Amino acid sequence: MKIALVNHGCAKNLVDSELMLGLLAEKGHEITLDEKDAQIVIVNTCSFIHDAEKESVQSILEMVNDGKKVIVTGCLPQKHKTDLKNAIPEISAMLGTSDFSEIVETVEKIANEKNDEYIEKISEKPEYIYPEDVERQQITMGASSYIKIADGCNYHCGYCIIPQLRGVYHSRSIENIVEEAKKLVSKGVTEIVLIAQDTTSYGIDIYGKTSLARLLEELNKIEGLGWIRIMYAYPSQLNDELIHAIAKLDKVVKYIDLPLQHSDSEILAAMRRPVFDYEVLIKKLRDKIPNVAIRTAFIVGYPGETDEQFEHLYKFVEKMRFDKMGVFEYSREKNTTSYSMQNQVPKKVKHERYKKLMALQQRISYEINQEKIGKTLPCIVEGYTDDGVVIMRSYADAPEIDGIVYAKSENQVVPGDIENVYIEKADEYDLFGKIV
Repeated sequence: MKIALVNHGCAKNLVDSELMLGLLAEKGHEITLDEKDAQIVIVNTCSFIHDAEKESVQSILEMVNDGKKVIVTGCLPQKHKTDLKNAIPEISAMLGTSDFSEIVETVEKIANEKNDEYIEKISEKPEYIYPEDVERQQITMGASSYIKIADGCNYHCGYCIIPQLRGVYHSRSIENIVEEAKKLVSKGVTEIVLIAQDTTSYGIDIYGKTSLARLLEELNKIEGLGWIRIMYAYPSQLNDELIHAIAKLDKVVKYIDLPLQHSDSEILAAMRRPVFDYEVLIKKLRDKIPNVAIRTAFIVGYPGETDEQFEHLYKFVEKMRFDKMGVFEYSREKNTTSYSMQNQVPKKVKHERYKKLMALQQRISYEINQEKIGKTLPCIVEGYTDDGVVIMRSYADAPEIDGIVYAKSENQVVPGDIENVYIEKADEYDLFGKIV
């Protein structure tokens, strides 16, 4: 039987999907990227916020309606196992977030025509341990590839259910991560993107202290690797050792993804986030890492957020002028401390605040991009448009979430090449130029 996989959610989920496909490929199972061509479909789900759940459920229903045998994996069954099976009884099997190593056995049971039993393997207390002996079967193969350096989370932010779905923080060893990076480079990958629920806590559980700086030192030695990018940094863990490593290591791009979530101290305390002056941190990063690009994310409409507290956030964003920024309307999730908080903000107010903050960021982003006209930036080749324009990303743009650089070129370039691009024009999010 042919097996397909539909992936939802973040890059961390994508890695889990590729690990499941690797386990299946290892045992000789036939994998297709076209779910219409498959008899069994694995739907790896996201359950971070309500909209993500809705998207995952739609995929499950679509596959069931197409007559597929459906295996649901990831965060949705971990969070809603009984409710999900009751709502969609046609589901053939469900695996939790830390149970995907059971995928081969599950597929083989389901592939057996005589076996109609429902299979459920969902650990009550998830504990994610990375399966080091599995070769990922990559769904997307291009200039960049993600490496999951840890999973789980030891924080308990007021809006977030991830620790309940993923368990406590587990780091992989430096040796295993470096080995995986070398394999990816040998396959033609130029940029590796380090991911975890929180990358800056890396190593604390296995080395007794945060060790991301040490990991970067080792990755920086890999021949043929062009760029190393860090995502999901936690503000209180950006220590001097890590800042120094980012600044001095030539392959580490000067880009920090730093979700701050808010600026007002009372809201940060209610969110169970670190409460300190983020302005001081941003200034320090810009002083110590020349030309650093900072991406952040904020939540508007958290329970109890007043007009004054939103205004504090608005002025903070206006003053800090972040290179990249995402804004999320607070999503009320069961089993989080914020779910039962008083003073839930009306949906309309949340949306108005979202629009206002995004309009401000759009203006800031446009102004920052205009300043890049006439400059030359190193950019990585991703591919070509239909009319032959090179699709690229600058060091300040992470894959799939930030902007694009469209460049004309007199010479042939291939995905993964890092070339200098002279910027000729810019809009709010994208840059246009020529390879020089």
